[in-house]
Amino acid sequence: MSLEETVERVLKGEGLEVTELHLAPKQKKPVTRKDTCFAVCAIIFNSKNEVLMIQEAKATCPGSWYLPAGRMEDGESIEEALKREVKEEAGIDCKPITLLQIQEKGPRWIRFAFLAEKTGGSLKTPKEANADSLQAQWYDRESLPKNIRKSDILTLIDAGIRYRQSPWCSELQPVNLPCDVVCQRLLLAFTSSDANLENGEEERIWLLVSKDSQLPVVASVEAQTLMVTAKKLVKDCMPSVYEQLSVNTCGILGVQHSGRAPGQTDGVCLNTLVLLEYKEEEEEISVNSLPKTENDGFRWHEVTNKSLRTEILQKIQEGSVLPVQSL
Repeated sequence: MSLEETVERVLKGEGLEVTELHLAPKQKKPVTRKDTCFAVCAIIFNSKNEVLMIQEAKATCPGSWYLPAGRMEDGESIEEALKREVKEEAGIDCKPITLLQIQEKGPRWIRFAFLAEKTGGSLKTPKEANADSLQAQWYDRESLPKNIRKSDILTLIDAGIRYRQSPWCSELQPVNLPCDVVCQRLLLAFTSSDANLENGEEERIWLLVSKDSQLPVVASVEAQTLMVTAKKLVKDCMPSVYEQLSVNTCGILGVQHSGRAPGQTDGVCLNTLVLLEYKEEEEEISVNSLPKTENDGFRWHEVTNKSLRTEILQKIQEGSVLPVQSL
């Protein structure tokens, strides 16, 4: 597959098999529910624009309210975990509309938040209370229960409302592809605005690629947020100018996971859009100067395909990607 074909697939949210790591900081292979927590969370609205909430039965937070959420089990896909958690805690059946946000505390704790919709079943009543939850109810955003377990769900509810009103990116579903570590395939771009745009010339864009012309796949760094992954690669490739560069993770273009072989394929690959810029223009360096790559394993590739260049720039400028929240 050519580099252009690879980039096109990544931009569309499609998956690509992880065959090698181009940079592999020390990381143990994750094992679900032992040393790694992958979780799901559902944001579901009814016809009145009320959001679904469940009342917790956990001994640590009895009676508090939260969105339907929980940890993935061995062998589950992300979508299967979502449907199971909503059924267990809220009593209804659902289907995902789109991934809405990824929340993370590093490669050992990642939660996939979905905008979803009810497809059947009925809300759990207090008479049906069990260890999963006490009951489920619909709530207006302005009249949420006061005893919410954690305020982190408020940003998710607000994101769900905004997406329903005006979607900022295309609907995105996880791709069923296995991976044995937590890693990121990086679409790492540098743009140059030195072209004379008034004369019809267009902004130029380069992608950092491996020596065999592949998008770099980098293992996430233990005990640090996922946002460090791209910084690790840039620091390794461009140590001389690293302090002068700003490495901005724009968001996620795609999610790849398959836990069908517990203990072996418990990882996840996040296809991630990253923008590399100079922090400020200095006398010695122009903001349009392509940072020199000092690692023989990587090089810059200029995107000359006009439609591909336009699509990448639109993703960057419009922010039409899946956002990541580091908790």
